[in-house]
Amino acid sequence: MKLMTLNTHSLIEENYSEKLNIFVKAVARIKPDIIALQEVNQNKVKEQVTDLKNFYAPDKKTIVREDNHALNVAKMLSNVGINYHWSYKNIKNGYDVYDEGVAIMSLSPIIFTDCFTVSKKDDYNDWKTRKVLGIKVKDFPNDVFFSVHYGWWDDEDSFSGQWLTTLEKLRKYRSVWLMGDFNNPAEIEKEGYDLIERSGFYDSYKKAHIKDNGVTVDRIIDGWRDRIKNSADGMRIDQIWSSKPHKIKSHRVIFNGENFPIISDHYGIIIEL
Repeated sequence: MKLMTLNTHSLIEENYSEKLNIFVKAVARIKPDIIALQEVNQNKVKEQVTDLKNFYAPDKKTIVREDNHALNVAKMLSNVGINYHWSYKNIKNGYDVYDEGVAIMSLSPIIFTDCFTVSKKDDYNDWKTRKVLGIKVKDFPNDVFFSVHYGWWDDEDSFSGQWLTTLEKLRKYRSVWLMGDFNNPAEIEKEGYDLIERSGFYDSYKKAHIKDNGVTVDRIIDGWRDRIKNSADGMRIDQIWSSKPHKIKSHRVIFNGENFPIISDHYGIIIEL
């Protein structure tokens, strides 16, 4: 099984079309079983699309617009004969221009979706609103895969509260994968990373037999400008956690300029079991 995650920074990126093509070509080559995407944007003024191939809406309020990043990816892959099943949730107002959300894609048909709010507020106009989106798929029916994008440790609506809400919601599942932007660097002790580990989850990076340095952000980005003064050593804030101690063959950073070109302000991760 191959799992991939990337905070896409989509539509906002310069040369977006070029970077979209790089991503699609990489996915077509690697064929991850599950892909978790964050900061999946769509322009709020674009037309809604209702006739969607292999799309599984998490609720009746979900809107997919014609320039939705995950839709772009799914269509381009379909054009080369690779059909992903996918889900998306629009969560909040992004830069007053976009619907920002999370998406998750699967080569195997989706059995069901789950989406819930983890932040204190559930307000589309509050950019700190946080939701997670999960799927169960036909080929791996014992696992539930979530795309996550959490808040910061030192926020009023802190990661610790969001994490406790997540744990409560996940009680009904036997085996869970959490994939995405945790906004809690593995390098900082006694904060979010340690909290996840103490909760009984397993970091795929630590479990991996083959791995690189794991760094997914090596410069100052939005949300971190006032939180960190020197990112020279980089941060490992994009992570893949599991509730079971799986054997991980490899954990690699992707889209970092060495393993495919840079396409976002984050690098991605791909793991293989």
